[in-house]
Amino acid sequence: MFVLSGKKILLGITAGIAAYKTASLVRLFIKSGAEVKVIMTPASKDFITPLTLSTLSKNPVHSTFYNTEEENEQWNNHVDLGLWADYFVVAPATANTLSKMANGTCDNLLLATYLSAKCPVYFAPAMDLDMYIHPSTKENLATLKSFGNTIIPATSGELASGLVGEGRMAEPADIVSFIEKDILSSLPLKGKKLLLTAGPTYEAIDPVRFIGNYSSGKMGFAIAEAAANLGAEVYLISGPSNQQTKNVLIKKIDVVSAEEMYEAAHSYFKQVDIAILSAAVADYKSKNIVTQKIKKKDATLNIELIPTKDILASLGEIKQQQFLVGFALETDNELENAKSKLKRKNLDAIVLNSLQDEGAGFATETNKITIIDKNLKEKSFKLKSKLAVAKDIMNEIVISIRDQE
Repeated sequence: MFVLSGKKILLGITAGIAAYKTASLVRLFIKSGAEVKVIMTPASKDFITPLTLSTLSKNPVHSTFYNTEEENEQWNNHVDLGLWADYFVVAPATANTLSKMANGTCDNLLLATYLSAKCPVYFAPAMDLDMYIHPSTKENLATLKSFGNTIIPATSGELASGLVGEGRMAEPADIVSFIEKDILSSLPLKGKKLLLTAGPTYEAIDPVRFIGNYSSGKMGFAIAEAAANLGAEVYLISGPSNQQTKNVLIKKIDVVSAEEMYEAAHSYFKQVDIAILSAAVADYKSKNIVTQKIKKKDATLNIELIPTKDILASLGEIKQQQFLVGFALETDNELENAKSKLKRKNLDAIVLNSLQDEGAGFATETNKITIIDKNLKEKSFKLKSKLAVAKDIMNEIVISIRDQE
């Protein structure tokens, strides 16, 4: 699933026999697209080696506050580790570690990092039957849940003692699935459908020439990823672009001309909740497309141009419940022109970027934007990567939609 792609997972391993399963767990996290770092309690190294886990995670494994084997002793900063992670997963979580987590005991690197972590924490208990059903364990589990931590329930099966019952750590695949489903259930755009246009359009002059622009599609594709990461099902209508999508929630529809983009946008618009039109659509096209290649002559070449259909305005005219967002790329009178476009085209918000700003515009890795809502309230952002800008745009849309609801 897409949920863990690009996420940073800190895996805490404690001293239970189930620790041997963490090699598979690390591999599954990596396969899901996550980056993984591992913290082990000192005793857990009796069950699985740090070498195995560092090889699989492609990161050093941490176990102590400083590395005594190195000539220059290096402190393993538990605060930095806690802040690095998007998610902290403790698996297996023994009765001993659960008790310490619940009571604030801090006698190893894993526990210090847990107390410093600002991210969501998941823990997968693993212990024998009698330990799992003991009142003190039940109380510790309830305490940890009251702190906002999430328990990955233990399963029933054959235990290391030979007993059969509850207390067995969930299997690695089930742990990953549990975390993905839990994250997905809390995403703000889960169940929402989003239409997005991106990239340029090419308007044919003859079989080998066209009218186009410098748009790479980077901004639009970044917005598609950001929207899908919030749980939205995205219909990405893209003009010619070399950009790629990774998220399984993104359905890419390839078009070439403004007319094709117009038809595709209208075919999806009625079924979506949000529409963001970031494509750099050609304003004009050739009135007469020549079927044979135009031969070069000494005389000048005149091409009669006619306007293309205004996709954004046409959607604004038929908009019902949709939250409609447009883009304005301006070179002068930026705010005035963007606000005028917002009103004329019946938008809920418009994203303004100026070619006057260094690092903004076509084919760059960065952008600088101002978002204007339908009440003409402005919010400006500093120069950022287009991935960061996409997150800003989607966060503002989520806030606006919540305010409307």
